[in-house]
Amino acid sequence: MTNADLIRFVNKIAAGHTFLILFTEAYPINVINSIRNVSEVAAIYCATSNPVQVIVAHVGDGRSVIGIVDGLSSRAIESEGDKQNRSKLLRELGYKRG
Repeated sequence: MTNADLIRFVNKIAAGHTFLILFTEAYPINVINSIRNVSEVAAIYCATSNPVQVIVAHVGDGRSVIGIVDGLSSRAIESEGDKQNRSKLLRELGYKRG
């Protein structure tokens, strides 16, 4: 995605009181805790490297982000082995403890 693509994406949303951080060649897991610690941040709708769709409501003169579709539909049900592998990866990345 180019900077022009990112700007077009943000302009399509055009919702007030919305703080967007869009970046490429990085992972949200590396910055999410720092963002959570900013007192002005009221909510985080998603932190993902998946493709997303933003659900915007247009009411009168205002627009608001009311939700996010994050990623694609599930292709399968996670097995116990899949769950263990996912948990192991998250621990290795420092995202999950225990």
